[in-house]
Amino acid sequence: MNKHVVLFLSAITSVFFTLPTAFGQKEGDVNIVTSSDRSIAPASRIYLRPTMIDTAITSPVLVYPLLVLKEETSFEVEGIEPANIRHRPQLTQLYNGYAKVGGGSRLMGLGEVYYNSTRSRKFNWGAHALHHSEWGQISDYAPSQYDKTSVKAFGKVEESRFSYGGGAHYLNQGLHYYGFKNPDADRDSIKQRYQSFGFNAFYDSHKKDSAMLNYRIGIEYDNFSDRKPEIDSLEDWRGKENYFGVKTSWQYNTSSNVLLSNLRADLNVGYNGYKYGIGDTSISLLDTGIVSKNTVIQLRPVTSFYGMNEKLKFKVGGEFALDIHDETKASLYPIAEVRYSLFNDIFIPYAGVEGGLHQQRFAHLAGVNEFIGSNNQIKNESRYEFHFGIKGTLTSRISFNANVAFKNWRNHALFTNDTIYSSGNQFRVEYDTISVTTISGSISYQQNEKLKIDVIGRFNTYAANNNPYAWNLPQVELITRGAYNIADKLIAKVDFTLKTGAKARVFDPTVEGAELEDGIYYRSLGPIADLNIGAEFRYTKRLSIFANFNNVAAQSYQRWNGYPVNAFQFMAGLTFRF
Repeated sequence: MNKHVVLFLSAITSVFFTLPTAFGQKEGDVNIVTSSDRSIAPASRIYLRPTMIDTAITSPVLVYPLLVLKEETSFEVEGIEPANIRHRPQLTQLYNGYAKVGGGSRLMGLGEVYYNSTRSRKFNWGAHALHHSEWGQISDYAPSQYDKTSVKAFGKVEESRFSYGGGAHYLNQGLHYYGFKNPDADRDSIKQRYQSFGFNAFYDSHKKDSAMLNYRIGIEYDNFSDRKPEIDSLEDWRGKENYFGVKTSWQYNTSSNVLLSNLRADLNVGYNGYKYGIGDTSISLLDTGIVSKNTVIQLRPVTSFYGMNEKLKFKVGGEFALDIHDETKASLYPIAEVRYSLFNDIFIPYAGVEGGLHQQRFAHLAGVNEFIGSNNQIKNESRYEFHFGIKGTLTSRISFNANVAFKNWRNHALFTNDTIYSSGNQFRVEYDTISVTTISGSISYQQNEKLKIDVIGRFNTYAANNNPYAWNLPQVELITRGAYNIADKLIAKVDFTLKTGAKARVFDPTVEGAELEDGIYYRSLGPIADLNIGAEFRYTKRLSIFANFNNVAAQSYQRWNGYPVNAFQFMAGLTFRF
């Protein structure tokens, strides 16, 4: 097969090589006959090597000459009135001093002075003095003059990572036990005078790093006493109290949201020494000396954390208290609260439980009822409370709060007229355990600084273990406050207080309105309706005048059994800055 293919290719090749000879042409020459010119121009070689030309092509600048046209023009200059420039400083001016003086009906006098530092990054100090007195008398009652003078001073130094400071105070308060009808009674026999002086100091760290522990350490001291007896040998037979406390707070905050990320713990130690007379001795058959020394140690850790995009907030903690008196008692109180934000804080339902130990003092009792006697036992009070409610904002100007609270007070101080050591014009303290249910609500309206209105209402029910009623505590309370600012020139204020349902224990069954329940006589104190109106006219930024009308309804209501208040009071005066 391969042999035949080779022979075929050889024959074809020989035919191609013999064709020119067959047409009578020489070997290697080809002649083409045609009627057109088929000549080829001689070739010429270009000896230049190609190169790249990089040239920037510039655009020609076109010049359009302006036409010179002249037009006759004329103008008139109109005068411009100069502008009135009112310079307002960025920060309002502060004054070091503020004083208020006034006088009114029933020979009332008022004097008040503030003097403090102005703006400073490092130092803050000041002093405040107040005097208020009345030398009139309530009709048909024993002399009721009183005076009260207080002086306070404070100072603080602020550093970048810590601050420290302190203060001092002094109180001098005089009054009369006027709770009986005898306008000719001897003033000296029923007078009383409280005096108090003390100081406090603190050191506070505020480090920038959230992972660092910040703390506050403070001390305070207070000496409180009542009137010294006229006879020198009876100097010890008056109420005297010395209180010393150490209060600390420790706080640790981090950016994480875990149970112990926002932990705060308060550790407080308070010592209170109260003395009336000499211990284990008697000045009379019924009047014996009282010496009370009490130390309270409280540890109160609390932590808080959030959930559900910070809409849900939890607070959990407790209080461990040691009450060291005649015997040592340890108590544990719960602290817990939960709240949830609805519709971006428009409604916030909440519920919680809280308790604690309140260290009682003679100064606290006299602050609540200044007509108490000196020979009273001092007992600490335990408090428990469970509450729930809802609060929020209806509009940008209206806020509200409504809640229900169930409370339990152990060793709560109740005041009853003393018929053993006095003629009934002094009060003694009765301690009782009281269960309280309170339904309360409040609504507030505020239009910037122009108009403010607050309405607060409470309904209370009491159940005492050893008494049919919780003496002197109101059942219904209604408080209304309002302030109206007209162009920061005239400021009007109104407040109205209504209290009803308070009852007082009596020991004389012939007293008007006396009733008997569970073998105890009592009487209703009647409603308290107190309307007060005040106005202030700011003549300049530094000088203003004021007028106050108190107890406009002219009610001689009784805050305490046998002690009516002044029916109507008027006071006017001026204030100025310096």
